[in-house]
Amino acid sequence: MAVVLGANRYGKAQVRLVRVVKDGAVHHLKDLNVSCALSGEMDAVYLRGDNSAVLPTDTQKNTVYAFARTHGVDQIEDFALVLARHYVASQPAVHHARVEIDEYLWERVPAGGPAGPPRSSHSFVRSGREVRTCVVHHDRDGTTSVMSGLKELVLLNSTGSEFQGFAVDEFTTLQPATDRILASEVTARWRHGHAGGAFGESYSEVRHCLLQAFADTYSLSLQQTLYEMGRRVIETRPEVCEVRLTMPNKHHFPVDLTPFGLDNPNEVFYAADRPYGLIEGAVLDDGAPDAGSAWE
Repeated sequence: MAVVLGANRYGKAQVRLVRVVKDGAVHHLKDLNVSCALSGEMDAVYLRGDNSAVLPTDTQKNTVYAFARTHGVDQIEDFALVLARHYVASQPAVHHARVEIDEYLWERVPAGGPAGPPRSSHSFVRSGREVRTCVVHHDRDGTTSVMSGLKELVLLNSTGSEFQGFAVDEFTTLQPATDRILASEVTARWRHGHAGGAFGESYSEVRHCLLQAFADTYSLSLQQTLYEMGRRVIETRPEVCEVRLTMPNKHHFPVDLTPFGLDNPNEVFYAADRPYGLIEGAVLDDGAPDAGSAWE
């Protein structure tokens, strides 16, 4: 039996980076989590412990910090592209670079006094909004892919959802629901048809499409809602050719109040955190090229 080395990559994960831009008295904050992974002609280090082709992961960490100073950090997709292209261009043994970034959002603290400015110039509070994400791949042959996304976006419709007409067997106890709460914590990733663009505007508009489709759809199933959310993005944003959504069903069960002599006209619910239904799917332009390993 022959034993061979399979696919491999290595890198520095979870590099915490906070970048402050001081525009006079007004400061701007970027809070990122950056992970880099490199692959290419790396067989020797795995098979013989030969490190000559290995760019240390500590060096990758330092590169993130140095580039934050020299290149700045505006849109996370652009910063990831700069890093990925640098690793491939600067290291002969590196044929592919993958850079993943999560961005944690902050808001300015309102000023305390009536005579002060409307917002503080240097005080921030961590936003309760979702986490913005991106994954960039860059190959030595010049092939580049950009995946933008978000996670931890919690949505809820208090009505406008039902679930009935489903398959049943001897283990089915679920009763049909004609008026239920529909809630989910959305993870979405979308693929840009070309590398480069106005990523900030695109992110805002895709997020708006997801929110509006969730709100506008009378839901017969969470699967249907997922598809409508993805379709809204594809039909509205020409720069996006594919959307992948992961949507756990955050169940809300009406509480039986009859033991207390009370009715419950769908007003009091128990929010169950587990187990939960997990719905996943992709929606794409039927002319979009195959993403291959770019989703990994």
